[in-house]
Amino acid sequence: MPPPGNRPPSPPSSSDRLLIFSAAYLRSLGVGMTGVLLAVYLNSIGWDVARTGLLVTLGLAGAAVNTLVVSLWAERLGRRRTLVALSLLNLAGALALVWLRQPHALLAAAFFGMVNGLGRDRGPAYALDQALLPETTTSEKRTWTLAWYGLILDAGLALGSLLAVLPFLLRQHRGWGLEASYQAAWWVLAGLSALTVALYLGLSPRVEVVEAGKRPPVPPAAVRNRVFKLAALTGMDSLGGGFLTGALISYWFFQRFEIGEEYLGVLFFAARVANAASHLVAAWLAQRIGLVNTMVFTHIPSSIFLIAVPFAPNATWAVALFLAREALVEMDVPTRQSYIVAVVPAEARAFSSGITTLTRNIAYAVAPVMAGAAMSGLSLSTPLFAGGGIKIAYDIILYASFRGIKPPEEESRQGP
Repeated sequence: MPPPGNRPPSPPSSSDRLLIFSAAYLRSLGVGMTGVLLAVYLNSIGWDVARTGLLVTLGLAGAAVNTLVVSLWAERLGRRRTLVALSLLNLAGALALVWLRQPHALLAAAFFGMVNGLGRDRGPAYALDQALLPETTTSEKRTWTLAWYGLILDAGLALGSLLAVLPFLLRQHRGWGLEASYQAAWWVLAGLSALTVALYLGLSPRVEVVEAGKRPPVPPAAVRNRVFKLAALTGMDSLGGGFLTGALISYWFFQRFEIGEEYLGVLFFAARVANAASHLVAAWLAQRIGLVNTMVFTHIPSSIFLIAVPFAPNATWAVALFLAREALVEMDVPTRQSYIVAVVPAEARAFSSGITTLTRNIAYAVAPVMAGAAMSGLSLSTPLFAGGGIKIAYDIILYASFRGIKPPEEESRQGP
């Protein structure tokens, strides 16, 4: 039991949970739009795919640095204050896309503003949200709460992908110029970030776990070792995922089949709808076969579908295989996050969520620049093969390492 005064008198309320869900939704709208538009926009101002990969990498590197801050200091700095600061940095990154054109300035702004070309929300605010949410529910409902959070994120990503049609519509129906049409999209991104700041400012003091100025407890060595093993494995998974950022996958479809942004937005909308629905299926399945089994036995088929995409004879088959992959690939997300916070004590959840998200962000940051170089120097499809293969290896190692370690609700179902 934590020392008196280290925890609030009551857990965060349902109104706090609603604010977190709402802020995550708005953030994911911007991430979904950016994932589709970023590479195409940078191509329009003369950037090649290698420099685009570098910008994506720097944006993810900035997210990784801030995730380290969340892991080590968010409890001491204050959860609400940290979430507000992260949203302000996102706002600065959006404004940089509006105003900056010089490559070095834009690359620096991508790092400090955590410009997200990944097409998925896996940043520091995501880590802190998921450390907080399990405290608002029971062990039995934890996976469902995180599944609904994942569904909300993917719903935002889906509609955000549709927002990527905005520059095309402004050019075709309003006669806007190319640069002005993209600036409008980045202004939308800035507005979404500003709204996120306002929502996080509305969180109650009950979201804080540690009183201001007090140091949170250090997790025991056994807990740290378990977290580091999980972090290494999730980092491996994210290395594969970093080859598959939304920006680079959009570029692949754009170059391979000449699919324009007006159709790319619809494609990624469909992908995010498939992602969103899969979260609730994953929570249902986990109650029947367990969290680890759900993670592994849905993830491997998704990677097989991905590896098959470059062999598609035409755009229709490529899109069908890609959407089949998207219907499965996110089923490990709520189950993995539920597992990560379930197999550690409650006071270690921010540390566990933060460290595992940190390794994911580092891996995400490393991979896109390699993927961009591979696309320009080897083959346009290299990232699909590399990403799928790494993810399959991750699933096999995860199953071998953790199939015997059960979360509390699975142990209680098995009995003594």
